[in-house]
Amino acid sequence: MYVALTKMSSKGQIVIPKTVRDDLDIREGDVFAVFGRHDSVILKRIRVPSDEEFERVLAAGRKHAEEKGITREDVDRAIHEYRKERRA
Repeated sequence: MYVALTKMSSKGQIVIPKTVRDDLDIREGDVFAVFGRHDSVILKRIRVPSDEEFERVLAAGRKHAEEKGITREDVDRAIHEYRKERRA
């Protein structure tokens, strides 16, 4: 675990100290989820899949749906029902 001090800029930007970036291999363009509660802020790096990885997962999902006989209409109906339940 690292403890380092940093300040927020007038634009709301906070610098992650270089020692932490280097040790955790944080690079420009990395994506983070930001969680805030009470007086704490937590950053969690999120790995965004490449286009190729996304296409592989999508193809596997389509194949699974086809094998199980799940249609686009089935998915649309399930989404509609879920949203209706959440509003109730």
